[in-house]
Amino acid sequence: MNSSVRIIGIDPGLRRTGWGVIESDGHRLAYVASGTVVSIAKDTLAERLVQLFEGMNTVLAAWVPAEAAVENTFVNKDAGATLKLGQARGIALVSPALAGLPVSEYAPNMVKKTVVGTGHAGKDQIRAMIGHLLPRATPDSEDEADALAIAITHAHHRTRASLEAAE
Repeated sequence: MNSSVRIIGIDPGLRRTGWGVIESDGHRLAYVASGTVVSIAKDTLAERLVQLFEGMNTVLAAWVPAEAAVENTFVNKDAGATLKLGQARGIALVSPALAGLPVSEYAPNMVKKTVVGTGHAGKDQIRAMIGHLLPRATPDSEDEADALAIAITHAHHRTRASLEAAE
């Protein structure tokens, strides 16, 4: 019986939305693919959101994940930037939902705590743990590394939930 599930982690951003696909079979994780969907900075906000939406749809069609996980937005002092990030995050939620995938959301601190062991880990620590947990992964950007960390977080928490339900 194959209990493997393909998971896509998504790190939303208006300029760059990172994505990472892994296979999870219990506690075993395997790297599948990762990348970044980029929008063109000079285009209008609406055009950039379309670029992200179409890019995510292309990724979903190419890698056919069964479940999706998206990082929650943090709020910063620049309300305009936070609003734009929220709109990009909306695309990250809607694209997999329209493809029929269940979508889970995780706070940045939970992702860091799950992958590194502390909720205040730095980007370099996340990248190092990605290399340890997924040796075949060589993310080209922090966005990709974060997306893989989000996918790992979902794999860890979905496994724990299913094990608890089976008891």
